[in-house]
Amino acid sequence: MTAITRTLAEFVAGISYDALPVAVRERVKALALDLVGIMLRARNEAESTPAIVSAAGLLGLAGGACTVIGDAGGYTPPGAAMLNGTFAHSLDFDDTHASGSLHPSAPIMPAAFAAAEMTGADGKAALAAIVAGYEVQIRLSLALDPAAHYDRGFHPTATCGAFGAAAAAGRLFQLDPEGCANAFGIVLSMAAGSMQFLVNGAWTKRSHVGHAAMCGLIAATLAREGYKGASDAVEGKWGFLHAFAPAAEEGKAVDGLGRRWETLKIAVKPYPSCRYSHAAIDGILALAREHGIRADDVQEIAVGVPEAGWKIIGDPEAAKQSPTSVVDGQFSMAFCAAVALKSGGLVWDDYARYLGDPVTLALCKKVRTRIDARAQADFPEELSASVQIKTAHATHETYVQVPKGEPKNFLSADELRAKFDALAAPYLSARRRDEIAAALLALEQAQDIGSVLRLTRPEATGGRRRARVSGR
Repeated sequence: MTAITRTLAEFVAGISYDALPVAVRERVKALALDLVGIMLRARNEAESTPAIVSAAGLLGLAGGACTVIGDAGGYTPPGAAMLNGTFAHSLDFDDTHASGSLHPSAPIMPAAFAAAEMTGADGKAALAAIVAGYEVQIRLSLALDPAAHYDRGFHPTATCGAFGAAAAAGRLFQLDPEGCANAFGIVLSMAAGSMQFLVNGAWTKRSHVGHAAMCGLIAATLAREGYKGASDAVEGKWGFLHAFAPAAEEGKAVDGLGRRWETLKIAVKPYPSCRYSHAAIDGILALAREHGIRADDVQEIAVGVPEAGWKIIGDPEAAKQSPTSVVDGQFSMAFCAAVALKSGGLVWDDYARYLGDPVTLALCKKVRTRIDARAQADFPEELSASVQIKTAHATHETYVQVPKGEPKNFLSADELRAKFDALAAPYLSARRRDEIAAALLALEQAQDIGSVLRLTRPEATGGRRRARVSGR
C-alpha cells in the first residue's frame, strides 16, 4: 500500500458510530428514509423491473435470506445488493452530491444492507459503514474531476460507487486496513458504468449502479476470505485515478478525511429527474406562481445551466425536445420544464401522464437550453440555473443559485416524510409506513437491520395498487 490507498483503508477500518458527529448520523437516517421509499416504488413500477427480477431468478440469485425492498421473497446477498442498487436508481429520484456529480446512496446503502444481513449487524454498525462508503466514494469522484470522468464516458455513481460499496461492506465485515485495501484492489477490476445509455434511453444507468453495489459486496467478501487484490488500487500506475481520468488530483481523495464530512453535502431530490434540471424547475414554478403564467401563454422558455449539465440535459436540442421514453424525459430539460409549467411540479407519475402527449411535446419545442455564464461560475459547488419565460405580454426572469433539496436548502422533516409517503402509499398502508419511517429514523436503535428491511415486504392487504411480487 502507498499513501492514498492506505489512508482510505485505515479510515474505513477505523470508523465508528460513536465518533461520528450527530449531524452526520441524523443525515444518514434521513437519506435512508428517502432511498427506501424510492426503492419500494421502483420495485413495483419501474418499467425495467420485471426484466431484472426475472433475470435474477434465472441466475440463481433468488431464494436467499437477504431482503429486497418491497419484494416478498428472499435473495442471495449479491442478488439483494444488485436489485436494491438498481431500484435505488431506477426512478432517478435518489440523492445527489453536487461537486462530486454523483448519487451517493444508490450503490452504498444496498451493499451495506446486504452485508448487515449477512453478519446480523445492528443499526449503529450499519450507519458507520454507510458513512465510510459515502466518504470514500465522494472523495474519489472529486479527485477524478467528475467533468473529465464524464467526458471519458464514465458514470461516477457506478465507478466510484463500487469503491464506496466495498468500503461499506468491508466495514461491516470488520476488515482491517490490509483487508480494506485488498477489497479496493479487487473492486478496481469491477468498476464500470458507461454514459452510452443517453443515446437510446437504455436502462443500463440503473443496472450498473446495482452492479456497483453487488461488486463492492463481492469484493469485500473475497477480501474477507483472504483473496489478494491489486496493490495501490487508487493511485497506482494503472490504478483507479490514472485509468479513469486524464488528470486526477490525488490529494482530493484524502483531503479532510475524518474532519470534513462530505456526507453533510448530500442533497435530496424533490423531483424525479436529473439533478441538473432542478434549479430550473424551481425557477419555472416560482415565475409561474408569481406572474400567473400558464402553459398556453408561453412563447419561449430559455434555461441556462452549467456546461456539464447542458451536455446531459440540453444537448442535442432536437432529441431533448422530443423524448420518447422515461429515461429520455428524465434527462430532457425541455420535458421537465414543460411538465413543471403544465402541472405545477414534477412527480413520478407524470412520465406516464405526459410522455406522448402532443400538447406537452409541443411545449417542449419552445424550451431552449444553453450554457449560462453565471451558473458555470457557481459550478460545481452549486447546480444553479437561470430561467427566462417569454409570453405575449412580458418577459420574466429569475436565477436559482441553490435548488431545493441541497444542504443549504434541505427538505424539512415533513417534506421528506411526504416524499416517502407519496412513493410508498400505493403499496403500503399508513400504519406500515409509520412503522418503517419510525424504524429508519431511529436506525441506531435497531438490533438487527434485517428486521427493519423486512417491514417493506408487501402486506396481505395494503395500499391502493397490488404489489408485483414476480418477475413477469
